[in-house]
Parts: sequence; structure tokens; C-alpha cells
Amino acid sequence: MSELRGSFVALVSPMVAGHGPETALDDDGFARLVEFHLSSGSDGIVAVGTTGESATLTEDEHCHAIKTVVDLVGGRIPVIAGTGANSTHEAIRLTRCAERAGADACLLVTPYYNKPTQEGLYLHHKAIADAVAIPQILYNVPGRTACDMTPETVGRLSAVPNIVGIKEATGDIMRVAKIRQLAPDDFILLSGDDATACDFMLAGGDGVISVTANVSPKAMRTLCAEARKANTLIAHEIDSCLQALHRDLFLESNPIPVKWAVHELGLIDVGIRLPLTWLSEKYQTRVRDAMSNAEEVK
Repeated sequence: MSELRGSFVALVSPMVAGHGPETALDDDGFARLVEFHLSSGSDGIVAVGTTGESATLTEDEHCHAIKTVVDLVGGRIPVIAGTGANSTHEAIRLTRCAERAGADACLLVTPYYNKPTQEGLYLHHKAIADAVAIPQILYNVPGRTACDMTPETVGRLSAVPNIVGIKEATGDIMRVAKIRQLAPDDFILLSGDDATACDFMLAGGDGVISVTANVSPKAMRTLCAEARKANTLIAHEIDSCLQALHRDLFLESNPIPVKWAVHELGLIDVGIRLPLTWLSEKYQTRVRDAMSNAEEVK
């Protein structure tokens, strides 16, 4: 299995200009983004996660986007495919699609909206892992899903052979130690919260799946490398230059601000799918200033 540690960009899904209910995906935009991240040194790419507007894509579009990214990357860095759903059978179908496309692993968000119990979460993820052999990473983001997967449930699932890690997006640094106690030594812990990712890695985490990396991939890769080597002062110095970006990329719901920022870099068109809309004009100067601040990272 490819190395699934370091700075993984939670890739935006480029779309043609517009913000309607069926705004089309832009394959040329995917090509520009992939080359940008390859040349910038990102350790890996997450395709069609939350930041990739997975919730608004059809199943065919979802599979097309995964295969497009996998083909463009061509094995040069790992590709993790977002394949989670609040329906177990849909998550299995998407995970099979990612396996056929050649993804290195899948990222499976806890089922949103329907609020399963901890036993339901265990059975959901075990059913997907039993159905599809591809390595799988759990994704806990209760701020989005209204459902928190406890460290104890993570520990149970870590015993399933092809469940290899978790993206933990609670921002609770204490969970690193708790999960380390309950899971095998090689279980991968990735932060899903840019604002606390530095401390997450200094506490023993393995990397981050990052929204900020869409805009500052070199800085995020360097931050991850220094934090994983326990170079605390250097890691915090880099992170301090990125904190405004970590914050302001969430002035409106993700991925609204980050798509605007990536467009500012000249990499994608002004395209987003309803019910999301383009970034409000009142926030654009703040995001632009945060991008400028991040450029101070050497």
C-alpha cells in the first residue's frame, strides 16, 4: 500500500462557470489542479470528499471524478477517494467504483443526518470493509454529520484488516492518545481540522487531509514534515503564518471560500453547484489577505 501519511489535499472539484443545480464538472480543471499539486509536492490527493462537493454529485459523476484524478496522477502520489454515504449500500457501490478506478484507499465519512448508534457505525463500516477489499480510512466529522464516532468504536474497527486509519476532524487533540491506546501501532491518524493539525501531528498524528493545502500546498507539506519530526518551533512558526487561512477558508461553508481562493490562483473557473453559492463579496478581501499572509512561509 502507498504511504498514506503527510499532507493530503482535500481537492476541490472544478466546475465550469455557473452555480446552478447541474453545474458541470471540468476535466481540464482537474488536470490543472493535479499538476499544481504534483509540482508543489503534496504527499497525496483526496478526491471527491466534502471539499470536492461529494454531497451534490450524482453517483456517475462521483465515479468519473475519482477515475479522472487517479488517471491524471498516474501513480505518482497516493489518491484517496471519498466514498462515504449515509446509506450503507450506496457507500459500498462508491467504494467498489473507487477500487475499480485504481484508488489507493477510500475515505468513508460517518453516516450523516440519520444519526446511527455506535453499534450502527461499527456495523456500517465493517459491512463496507467486508464487501470491498480496498484499504479504508474512517472519517469522523461530527460538525458536519451530527454523529460522533468514539475512540472506542474506532478501536473496534481498527481490528478489521482493511480499515487502516481515521481522519479525525473534531479538533480534539486528546483523541490522538486515546486512539493510539486502542488501535494497532500502524493505524494511521490523519487530522481533518487544519487549525489544530500542527498540534495533532506533534501529539503523534501522521498527517492531515487539508483544505488549506488547496491554496498553500508547499507550506502544508513542510508543516507536516517538520511536525512529524517533532520540530516544534519550526512547525509552529509555519503554522502561525497559515492560521488566518485555516480560519478564513471557513468564513462560509466549505468549500465556498476555498473554491474562490483556488480561482484567485487561476486554476479553476467560477463554478460551484447549488445549494452552494460563490463566496460573498464581503469576505473576499479577508480571504485574499489570508492568502497573502500564507505566502510568508519560506
